[in-house]
Amino acid sequence: MHPTRKRGRAGKSARICSKVSVIIPVMNESSTLPAVLNEAKKLQSDIELITIVNGSTDGSAAIAQSGGAHVVSFDEPLGHDVGRSVGAREAHGDILLFIDGDIIIPAAQLQPYIQAVEAGVDIALNKYNGPVRKHNVHPVVMAKHALNTVLGRSDLKGASMTTVPHAISRRALTEIGAESLAVPPKAHAMAVQRGLRVEAVHLVPVGLMNPLRRRGKDDPLRDVILGDHLEALHWFIQATDKRGMRTDLARNRSMVR
Repeated sequence: MHPTRKRGRAGKSARICSKVSVIIPVMNESSTLPAVLNEAKKLQSDIELITIVNGSTDGSAAIAQSGGAHVVSFDEPLGHDVGRSVGAREAHGDILLFIDGDIIIPAAQLQPYIQAVEAGVDIALNKYNGPVRKHNVHPVVMAKHALNTVLGRSDLKGASMTTVPHAISRRALTEIGAESLAVPPKAHAMAVQRGLRVEAVHLVPVGLMNPLRRRGKDDPLRDVILGDHLEALHWFIQATDKRGMRTDLARNRSMVR
């Protein structure tokens, strides 16, 4: 399957230090995409906008092109995570910022991620932890907290590369590879295990901003995301040891013989 590519010109506004590539997976999001692109164009005068338009039938590709984006189109749905991986391969920026085509985030709320990477952070995460003050916590929220605990980064709480917005440095992309971004928890584990600087830098409450179809008990992505976290744990154990670099503490196995 070969993508078709079209290139447009980005808009102009106040310039910051490093060139930024904004990567936006899109699937039938024509109603929100113009505003998403307009906010992204406020970040930098020579911003690179990359939209991965996959499985869309609503004219999203034409909207992205007219909005100044470099468009990579696929006839079939890829999913947002694969779209981010594809977009990262296309990017030329020193900083890669990942957002979604269906969540309009003001430029002022995106700048902290760019600024954090400019200041030396390799993976700048959203501080959003998910709803945890409830009796039945969503399994995806628990998986994010659990993965960070296993990685020895419980300070990150539920911050995750599964959640947008987040930004990464060119160094991080080189270290973990664009292909790893197709499984965000695995990319997250790789970044931590390889000593990259991973920080939760700013809160954007995306749980309140997501379209209704992504919320509730019938979330179709739940099992996919949980599987991604299991893959991340499997990678981490293989990269370290069967206990994930944890000690056996004081277990007395002779007592159960």
